[in-house]
Amino acid sequence: MRIILAPMEGLVDAPIRETLTKVGGIDRCVTEFIRVTHGMLPPRIFYKYAPELNNRSLTQVGTPVAVQLLGSDPEMMGRHGLRAVELGATQVDINFGCPAKTVNKHKGGCVLMREPELMHEIVAAVRKAVPAHVPVTAKMRLGYDDRSMGVACAQALEAAGAEEIVIHARSKVDGYKPPAYWEEIAKAREAVKAKVIANGEIWTVADYWRCREVSGCEDVMIGRGLIARPDLARQIKASQQDVQVEDMTWLEAVVLVKEYAGVLQGWLEDKYVTGRIKQWLNLLRRGFPEAEALWPQARKIREVAPMLTCLEQAVPASVVASGAAVQAA
Repeated sequence: MRIILAPMEGLVDAPIRETLTKVGGIDRCVTEFIRVTHGMLPPRIFYKYAPELNNRSLTQVGTPVAVQLLGSDPEMMGRHGLRAVELGATQVDINFGCPAKTVNKHKGGCVLMREPELMHEIVAAVRKAVPAHVPVTAKMRLGYDDRSMGVACAQALEAAGAEEIVIHARSKVDGYKPPAYWEEIAKAREAVKAKVIANGEIWTVADYWRCREVSGCEDVMIGRGLIARPDLARQIKASQQDVQVEDMTWLEAVVLVKEYAGVLQGWLEDKYVTGRIKQWLNLLRRGFPEAEALWPQARKIREVAPMLTCLEQAVPASVVASGAAVQAA
């Protein structure tokens, strides 16, 4: 089975992909979407969202990264799919799942699920444009207005040449509110021969096994769950072999966040770095009680150094010292 790190706009960027894939258990990543409109985008835009193109579309530990495109013009989507491959992409993914109002308003993302025929045209155009050895995949939800379009849209994507289909187990209207309707993924999976990958509400190892039982999908895509518990993929993989592995400690989580912040400081102004750290810390609250305890104070901090100091406050001094000694060794 495979675990794929989900694309999350504004959070799962290249630095966090590098950070999380080092932890282990992640088999593939997908970039934040590259918005395709009417003109050809310059190479720098592709490299901005997918710097891994400079490393054969791999993170530093060798995890493959797919380039994701979002748009509604089949011809331009095909041309940009080819451009991505020319720049080094080894997989082209197409976004039919984004629920953001601004994206949907401009006929991108999940709103296209109202038009499975157009979804077919887009995927077919990309499939025709890129070399046959490069996989074309897609991510969608169960529908836009409700959850009734999952089967029809999955069939349209398969007929157009999509090799794999990730299905987020909710409609656009459902947003991210629990529950995830994994049983609806099962209906789509049974209606197509293409590989279907389940996505939505996988926060724990137990969630993975329930999702697998209900959806029938061995492979999963995880977004927020991997941000909240960076070792979740590793834990799920261990459960396949009935092996027990120790949970990540808060100190280990803080080390990851500090590494991430260090990389971001080479990219962004400090105020934006602090914002990204807050996004991560907000989700870490779900996996670590220390993060929950720190949140009221941390949410008010605007500078990077005080933020990192705040994160370390929940780690006993003796643990910090022993951790530093291990790192030095």
